[in-house]
Amino acid sequence: MWHGEARRRRRSPISQVHTRRERAVAAISRGLGAVPAPGLVIGGVVGLQCGAALATRLYPAVGPAGVVTLRLCLAAVMLTALWRPGLRWDRSTLGIAAAAGTLLAVHHLSYYEAVERLPLGAATTMEFLGPFAIALFGSRRATDLLWACLAAAGVVLLSRSGIPLNAAGLACGALAGCCWGGYILVGKRLVARVPDGRGLALAVIWGALLSLPYGIAQAGTRLLDPAMLALATVVAVLSSVLPYTFHLEALRRVPPRVFGVLTSLEPAVGALIGLFLLGQHLAVPQWAGVTAVALAAIGATRTPSRAPKADTSERPGAKSADLTARTSPE
Repeated sequence: MWHGEARRRRRSPISQVHTRRERAVAAISRGLGAVPAPGLVIGGVVGLQCGAALATRLYPAVGPAGVVTLRLCLAAVMLTALWRPGLRWDRSTLGIAAAAGTLLAVHHLSYYEAVERLPLGAATTMEFLGPFAIALFGSRRATDLLWACLAAAGVVLLSRSGIPLNAAGLACGALAGCCWGGYILVGKRLVARVPDGRGLALAVIWGALLSLPYGIAQAGTRLLDPAMLALATVVAVLSSVLPYTFHLEALRRVPPRVFGVLTSLEPAVGALIGLFLLGQHLAVPQWAGVTAVALAAIGATRTPSRAPKADTSERPGAKSADLTARTSPE
């Protein structure tokens, strides 16, 4: 008994850190388990959009590229501390992680450029067309053509009516949507090989490294300003760490279809946060466009298939794949 107690006292600092980390993860899991799953999904969506709104305060000092660099670097530090990904993977897995990280970096750069030029709701609506297109291309239902037409009408209303929108901003939003769609496809392959958060951590690390030259070129030493780092940390937590964590827990408790319906509200949430937090106003037809895109996404998600398909939601890795598809890399 004395020897056992002596061994416990002689535990190395590293083992003590591991113990504290495991206890912290367990406490976070218990806290998340007490929150209803729909609340977690909506909380993640609100966190993403609040983080994007808050990031605009960094634009005058570091610019969009500086914001992306700070957010990705800080998120990489947090996710590495949580998951400890390491580099002991085969070349194929590392290549997939690098591809996902590249898409993340390009997505972030283009999305934040769009947010600088457009109201938040408009930028998010353009970006949301990426995963919506992936969902449509993967479906063979005739009714999906109606939802595609509704989404297209929403984009026309958003860009061609009411308040004039910056053409470069719309193009950046569309590029962000393409990258998000590509991230969904690549991310599914990544989670098939690395089912936990280590693959995501590797991708974010690579994306952070890619963004560094652009951030340094645009912001220089201002990236190291303590005030900038403090605000960027809040942005990284709101836009990356919390949404990924919330959505992972929610996907353990709700079907992917319900999860998709809830996240389809993201364009409308972005428009509302842009209005209340940033004072960004849209004309009535543009609000109708945002609503049309959200309704099209909900309709495409909820419309039942003609032919019944096997339920894959319980297949190993299936929920992780859905997490990658729906946790916005914004």
